[in-house]
Amino acid sequence: MDVQIITPDKSLYDGKADLVTVPGTSGSIGILNNHAPLVSSLSKGEVKIVLGNKEEFFKIDGGVVEVLKNSVVVLAS
Repeated sequence: MDVQIITPDKSLYDGKADLVTVPGTSGSIGILNNHAPLVSSLSKGEVKIVLGNKEEFFKIDGGVVEVLKNSVVVLAS
């Protein structure tokens, strides 16, 4: 799936992923291919991107995530 992590200052990540984990305000949210459409607020924590055997982590202070048609957009603060 396609993933973008965007802050007001810059783009932190723009690429593919097999798994995305975000810190939802009600708990961690794991997103895989063909996930149902979703919009959720995010709390302070880490966004985890997994592609193959590679893992990347991005610290955020909150924001919003939108999942739609194998595309994940994280608008982070």
